[in-house]
Amino acid sequence: MIKKGDSVRFLNSVGGGVVTRIDEKKELVYVEDSDGFEIPVLARECVLVPTVGKTTNIPVKDFKSKPATETPQTPATMLPPEPEPEPAEIYETPDGDTLKALLAFFPEDIKQLQTSSCECYLINDSNYFLFYNIITGQNDEWKSVAHGTIEPNTQEWLLNIEKEELNDWEHTRVQILAFKQDKNYTPQTTLDEKLNINPVRFYKLHSFTENDYSDDPALIIDITEEREKAAQNAKLAEIPSEVIKKVILTREEAPSRPKIRKKRPQKAQIIEVDLHSRELLDTTAGMSNADILQYQLDKFHETLNEYKDKRGQRIVFIHGKGEGVLRGEIENQLKTRYKSYYFQDASFREYGFGATLVMIR
Repeated sequence: MIKKGDSVRFLNSVGGGVVTRIDEKKELVYVEDSDGFEIPVLARECVLVPTVGKTTNIPVKDFKSKPATETPQTPATMLPPEPEPEPAEIYETPDGDTLKALLAFFPEDIKQLQTSSCECYLINDSNYFLFYNIITGQNDEWKSVAHGTIEPNTQEWLLNIEKEELNDWEHTRVQILAFKQDKNYTPQTTLDEKLNINPVRFYKLHSFTENDYSDDPALIIDITEEREKAAQNAKLAEIPSEVIKKVILTREEAPSRPKIRKKRPQKAQIIEVDLHSRELLDTTAGMSNADILQYQLDKFHETLNEYKDKRGQRIVFIHGKGEGVLRGEIENQLKTRYKSYYFQDASFREYGFGATLVMIR
């Protein structure tokens, strides 16, 4: 049986590493490879690598530490340095210059809300880079639970919140500074918003709803919308009650106006490849999970080979969130076999958290 700290190799793909944690409910193990990346893999698709002195004399590869010394190379045998990769292009959306940021909470087990912990994500639905700082507490005692920088039109995992920590999020403060790199832009007002998140919401199934940013139901807190509500409430509080009553009594029905249909700008040509088994196969009868995964990876390689000569071509591989096995395999292949290609999470507004964008370079 695989345990934390064991060295393993992958049964159906190249690679392996050291087990850092185990999710027994989903039968997943998280394997840290030699580059320090943590890859989720089904436990049954891993093979233990025996250590010296147990069942074999083959030494175990240390995936964590680097060699203390390296044999120096003479100038004649030294290889030229690889060229630095070009900086990734930042794609902007037509309405992305309006600052929009959200918090998303996903229960680890939506069927066990009374005991389940939650994953917290920050969603940046704008064309700005965001400096962010998330703090919890009250009065003069606050603690920063997450801070950093998030790229435009993407989402970032912040932390895992245990059930006993949910009460701390009743008083949450979000601080955000928006900016753009290497270009002129209209400065945005710095955001410092206090959120009152009722902990009871984490225990109610209807709090976790379908949304535009994920395949899975989530509790969504729109930070910028909360700021607008607070500003409107502050303005209403300044208006005398007599004035409000007069407006209500004398209000006339506004004449109806025809609706204006906005034309959406044409998007750049993007190839979409849906890797869900139901889209690739007529039936999966008689196929194991490993067979299905291999078929999906074959389609992934076939597509990249077809467009390998089209520099700048963008391809979106739709793999779904699921248990993350297919996604982990795709990222592993892109980091090893297709190092020259740029990749990132696809637009979560269109694909949720279940797609990867690859650019041929």
